[in-house]
Amino acid sequence: MRFLPNAEQVRNMDTQALRGAFLVDDLFQAGEARLRFADLDRVVLGGVTPTSQPLALETPAQMAAAFFCERRELGVLNIGGAGWVEVDGTRHAMANRDGLYVGRGSREVRFGSDDAQRPAKFYLVSYPAHASYPTAHVSRAEANVTELGSQEEANRRKLYKYFHPQGIQTAQLVMGFTQMEPGSVWNTMPCHTHTRRTEVYLYFDVPDDAVVFHLMGEPDQTRDLVVRDAQVVLSPAWSIHSGCGTRAYTFCWAMGGENQDFADMQHVSMQDLR
Repeated sequence: MRFLPNAEQVRNMDTQALRGAFLVDDLFQAGEARLRFADLDRVVLGGVTPTSQPLALETPAQMAAAFFCERRELGVLNIGGAGWVEVDGTRHAMANRDGLYVGRGSREVRFGSDDAQRPAKFYLVSYPAHASYPTAHVSRAEANVTELGSQEEANRRKLYKYFHPQGIQTAQLVMGFTQMEPGSVWNTMPCHTHTRRTEVYLYFDVPDDAVVFHLMGEPDQTRDLVVRDAQVVLSPAWSIHSGCGTRAYTFCWAMGGENQDFADMQHVSMQDLR
C-alpha cells in the first residue's frame, strides 16, 4: 500500500520525493500482471501484459478476500494490441481502446493477447463497491464523446466517457480517456480540484522522444512531474491536475470517491495559480 503525503508535506519535497510518492512507472511488463495499491479512496491499479500465455487476476493476501472482485469493481482499458478478457467463463474481445467494466462478485478474470508479438496491454483501475452491476464491454465507437478546446489555446481534444452514470453503471468508478488533437498539448487548463473524489491519470501514446509535464499541487503551490509513456500519476483531492506535452498524447482518467457527478469540481482561476 502506498500512503501519499499531504499538501503541507508536498511543499517541502524535491523532485525525487515527488516522483516516489505520486508517480507509478512500472505497471506494464511483458508476460506479467502487476498490481499497485494506494490510499486514494483505496484504489488498486494494475497492468496486465499477456504474451504467449493468458494471465489470471490474482488476489493478493493483503486484500483479505476470497477473490479480487469479492468487494470491488474493476475498470479495464486496453492500450495495446488486440486481446481478450474472460470473466467467469465469458470471453470479451478487446481491441485497442476498448473498455470493460467488471462488476462486484465476478470470481475469475483472465487476460490474453491475440498476438504475442503485439501483446494487449490491459490497464486496470479498481475501487471498493457497495453494489453489484453487470459486466459490460464498450468500444471507442460506443463512447459518449465530447469535443473540447480550441487551436488558439493549443488544447483541442476529444473526451471519451466509458463508465459513468449516463453510460455503463458502476458503484463509484468513473473512467474514460482524453485524446489530444495534433498540434494541441494542453489538458485541463484552466485547472480544478475535486474535493469529493480522487483521480488517477495514465498517460499513453506518448512518443518516445516526447514527455508530458503533469502539473500538481495546491493552486498557489504548484509542482510538476515529468511523465513518459504508460506512466500513472496519483492525484489527491486537494491537488490540481493538468498537463502540457511536447507533442500530442492521450491519457486515461479514472475517479473514485463520494459521488459520480462528472461536473463536480472546484475551478481555479488563472489569476490564482502560483
